[in-house]
Amino acid sequence: MTAAAPAPIAILSALAEEQAGLIEVLESPRRVEHAGRTFWCGRLCGQPVVLALSRIGKVAAATTATALIAHFGVGRIVFTGVAGGVGAGVQVGDVVVGTSYVQHDMDASPLFPRYEVPLYGQAVFAGEVALCAALQSATGQALAGTLHQGRAPAVHCGLIASGDRFVNGASEVAALVGALTAAGHTPLAVEMEGAAVAQVCADYGVPFAAVRTISDRADDSAHLDFSQFVNEVASIYARNIIHVLLSSLSK
Repeated sequence: MTAAAPAPIAILSALAEEQAGLIEVLESPRRVEHAGRTFWCGRLCGQPVVLALSRIGKVAAATTATALIAHFGVGRIVFTGVAGGVGAGVQVGDVVVGTSYVQHDMDASPLFPRYEVPLYGQAVFAGEVALCAALQSATGQALAGTLHQGRAPAVHCGLIASGDRFVNGASEVAALVGALTAAGHTPLAVEMEGAAVAQVCADYGVPFAAVRTISDRADDSAHLDFSQFVNEVASIYARNIIHVLLSSLSK
């Protein structure tokens, strides 16, 4: 009896620059249009993959994740992107591997506790332990010997907070982190998609992990030189990390 082909791994990226480098080396590339989005199917490092852009915001990212699972039958989703660092010691050029995710703008109180997703009984959705560990290891290997502005980038693991707004003010960060921490959720980074994808993956029972390069401290300088950082740092980190991860999963 012939063994079933392995389910493809989805590489979900926030930025087109990250996908471009992966599409260039995709073996047997096949472009598929679905749900108003472009998906690329093929093989990378011996693994069957589907590449897609999440688009920006929680709803758009959830739609993309659902399409990857329900239409393309992916068995795992790995997300790459950038984020604002808000945790102590999380600096520009560092990388955060998300082990759990919370929506910082979820508030259905007084019907439910603040941050809790209604009818789920939880505020935090965890990444899949084994996949997160593999991604953490791949990140460390991919960045070995790398320097950003004279220092080696640190790899942090922990909570990532997502919300449908671009956080870019010191006072806003202080209020956001303070409220989350008071509720028992201390984030390392903020972005706009991860928690939504984590929730979709929990619904379908699909392993999920995400890695975010810290582009700023989510403060008043968060908009400075963003495009340059993405092109010269974040996109290169993401491609190298994904190549190491896929190579390790194929062994």
